[in-house]
Amino acid sequence: MDIETTGLSKHYHKITEIAAVKYENNEIVDKFETLINPQTSIPSFITRLTGITNEMVSNAPTIDKIMPHFLKFVGDSVIVAHNATFDHGFLAKNAERAGLNFPNKRLCTRKLANRLLPQLPSKKLSMICYHLGIKNKQEHRAMTDVLATVEVFSKFLEELDFMGINEQEHIIKFEKSSIKKYKPNNF
Repeated sequence: MDIETTGLSKHYHKITEIAAVKYENNEIVDKFETLINPQTSIPSFITRLTGITNEMVSNAPTIDKIMPHFLKFVGDSVIVAHNATFDHGFLAKNAERAGLNFPNKRLCTRKLANRLLPQLPSKKLSMICYHLGIKNKQEHRAMTDVLATVEVFSKFLEELDFMGINEQEHIIKFEKSSIKKYKPNNF
């Protein structure tokens, strides 16, 4: 999953877009995507980064209307995102504001990249995609970033399987482990 926001603080800034896919048995089986009216002006530098304008979100639903639908979509699934702490933090804060619970575990492809691709100088999604030969058609839009993250995660799962790490709880443990502990193959 991925979100776009008006800034970096889950306490002060607002979500402008959410996208997620359900990924089962190496394929996408369902999608969730919506723009969100942040009820505040989108800063011009965010519009330049994401392409999301105030006009695009003016008639979109607000986050309090979207959160119940999003939470139903994800159910009890593990949330996989690039820089998952950011996305999960925004979603948890907005769920709390709406009187909802968001207890989902999270898994971060950036943290996995720290362990699986230590030679990369940057673990930005664009750099990982470039390294792995993955095309992201429109960076900083939620669904295209989700689709790129799915491809990255799929390649990471192959490498983890090769290392004998293929159970959900083991993958989460690996993601949280010391970077120096593992010396995976370079792929």
